[in-house]
Amino acid sequence: MPQSLSLRVITKDITWNWKSYSELRKDELYEILRFRQEIFAVEQQSWYLDADGLDQEALHFLGMYEGNLVAYTRLLVPGIKKLNSSLGRILVHSKCRGLGLGHFLVEQGMNKSRNLFPSALITLSAQEHLEEFYKKHGFMRSGDTYIEDGIPHIEMTSDA
Repeated sequence: MPQSLSLRVITKDITWNWKSYSELRKDELYEILRFRQEIFAVEQQSWYLDADGLDQEALHFLGMYEGNLVAYTRLLVPGIKKLNSSLGRILVHSKCRGLGLGHFLVEQGMNKSRNLFPSALITLSAQEHLEEFYKKHGFMRSGDTYIEDGIPHIEMTSDA
């Protein structure tokens, strides 16, 4: 991973792909699980079982740069975790933050959900400090704060 990446490099050189679980190669699945553990367990010091049994039913959106996963999210189809579709595991590598990749992940996740499930609302479980970030994408708080894996979270919903 290079020391710093510019927005120009990111937009030009990241390879973006949606994949179902069955389309993921073993090394891609390993990289996804390693990436999620690196951010959630190590960086955020949130000790929980990330391999939650939902990956097999999810669509995975991978952003690869020079063979490294730098951005990721997953989309759960309606009825798997919630009645609606659900975005989650929205992650950007620490060296790539501040370039708009998080916004890109949310936009692409919402677009994919709208295309596949046009009548379904989109939900997500957001870390509470990111509420304003998700509001920029049309998500609204739909409940009280709760603790998930030691971190304050809120349920958010968008019909956009």
